[in-house]
Amino acid sequence: MRRHIGMVYQYSALLSSLTVRDNVALPLEETTDKSQDEIDTIVHEKLELVGMKDARNLMPSELSGGMRKRVSLARALVLEPELILFDEPVAGLDPVMSSVIDELIITLSEKSKVTSIIVTHEMDSAFRIATRMAMLYQGKIIEEGKPEKLKQSKNPVVSQFLSGSTEGPILDEINHADTA
Repeated sequence: MRRHIGMVYQYSALLSSLTVRDNVALPLEETTDKSQDEIDTIVHEKLELVGMKDARNLMPSELSGGMRKRVSLARALVLEPELILFDEPVAGLDPVMSSVIDELIITLSEKSKVTSIIVTHEMDSAFRIATRMAMLYQGKIIEEGKPEKLKQSKNPVVSQFLSGSTEGPILDEINHADTA
């Protein structure tokens, strides 16, 4: 199961004691019987795919936030998963690097035919990347469909969340709970 699913964590989850190369190679070394030459070839391909081929000998502490995210993505790709789960892929990044990561996710989805599930509260990023969206509220999906459907939603919770308004059912419910 783990070979079919890749994961890109919010804070990249790179092992600080390993080089970029070793971080990306780890899933291959742990779950396959590939030779070191085969692993090196795959690692090089995936690092090149995310624009990080020259960083293979760097340590995670030497990388910017966007670089760490791209290395984490390369690591998620080494086992050729059918599905990649992203936890807040642009959290903590500046707007330019956020766009770079968004474009990388879009390109990878198109080129590799991998399905991406992205959990985020960054609506600009979500609308840029998504072909389908779902809004989760109180543990339930309250709206799902193409991005345009969510933008035009009549659901007051969805409308409030997307607009960022301080007026509406989300805060009304929180304020009501505080006074109860």
